[in-house]
Amino acid sequence: MFEAQLPRAQVLKQTMDAIKDLIKEAVWDVSSQGLSLQSMDSSHVSLVQVTLKTEGFELFRCDKNLALGVNMDTMQKLLKCANNDDNVKLTADDNGDLLTMAFESPNGEVTSEYEMKLMDLDIEQLGIPEQEYSCTIKMPSKEFQGICRDLQNIGENVRLTVVKGGVDFSAQGDIGHAKIHLTESATVDDEMDAITVDIQEPVNLNFALRYLNFFTKATPLSRQVTIQISPDVPMVVGYEIEGLGHVKYFLAPKIENEDDE
Repeated sequence: MFEAQLPRAQVLKQTMDAIKDLIKEAVWDVSSQGLSLQSMDSSHVSLVQVTLKTEGFELFRCDKNLALGVNMDTMQKLLKCANNDDNVKLTADDNGDLLTMAFESPNGEVTSEYEMKLMDLDIEQLGIPEQEYSCTIKMPSKEFQGICRDLQNIGENVRLTVVKGGVDFSAQGDIGHAKIHLTESATVDDEMDAITVDIQEPVNLNFALRYLNFFTKATPLSRQVTIQISPDVPMVVGYEIEGLGHVKYFLAPKIENEDDE
């Protein structure tokens, strides 16, 4: 038997919103550690990884490890039936083919229950190696979302140039060129509003803006985003879900001869 309960449906709704446009079908792996999901997007360009830890749930029961194959659109549509403040409870039998989602209003006056058929999916789990990164940038997630949105009006790719104390986001297209420079914060009242750049060596890499804009769908989950980059390895764009876990996206750099596509 699997049971998991969260006091507010909003965080689960926002998590689904953050990944549903990239992934159409996925497996939620259930274990004593919590819920986790890992999948390539449908174009096999980016990788999405979600972890929701046991301690972030009000109730969490897992009698045996389960693999819950779901259609992401269906799960997201059913979660939309919950109000943000509703209590949400997920249940599944060990050998069952249904995932039950029950929603209860804060005052307990309204309850609803939805059953979703599970899918038998064979999705390969890719090992994500531990990696030291040349640069780690932390910045307000809304700032990053705005940069990616604005630069997509100029070109298809963004060039990240990271040097000590700052980072440049630039894009080149038929209509012209744009560059946005961020300087590391000196002092801020709230560290979540700070821009920090931890650099081991300068980095100058290109990434597809289309995918970065998909990643910024996770902005409501966290006030801050962490971007980790190194030459020749996928970048990591991570959003911490306070008290519960994280959503991470992996995207390989564009090779230089792709720049003009």
